[in-house]
Amino acid sequence: MKTLLLIRHAKSSWDDPALSDYERPLNERGKKDAPAMAERLYERGIKIDAFVTSPARRARKTAEIFAKRYKKEKDELVLKTELYMASDEAFNSVVEKLHDDFDCVAVFSHNPGITDFANSLTDDIRIDNIPTCGIFAISIEARKWNKFKEARKKFLFFDYPKALVQ
Repeated sequence: MKTLLLIRHAKSSWDDPALSDYERPLNERGKKDAPAMAERLYERGIKIDAFVTSPARRARKTAEIFAKRYKKEKDELVLKTELYMASDEAFNSVVEKLHDDFDCVAVFSHNPGITDFANSLTDDIRIDNIPTCGIFAISIEARKWNKFKEARKKFLFFDYPKALVQ
């Protein structure tokens, strides 16, 4: 059994119009939401084996904040360029190539791709939009990540900064 956490980057800044989309940093709300959501995830008792992220600045920084809560170093992040502006095929490719020793992986990426991919994984729930710093979690009935695409998947939870804590 594997667990996949799809995490949209925290809120980013649009203050500097000279910056490319790829280089946009987190804004103040993002800097507040990311540690709070990392803590909420940690409190669920979920052990994350790997942090895989788009190398875009806002996604990478969000992943760093989550990794820090899990006592992982920045250099332990796995950067995947294909997660920037990713299609379902790109997400599937990244997931299917994960090391089988990893039972739980957090993948950090962007909209609209991350929401589209989440919706393609299960019929249990339909999400119109994964908000910034939102977390969509599924379990996968497989022992190997390369069986991800055809494996049975089960929705676990969906959480985001403005959701009421249960």
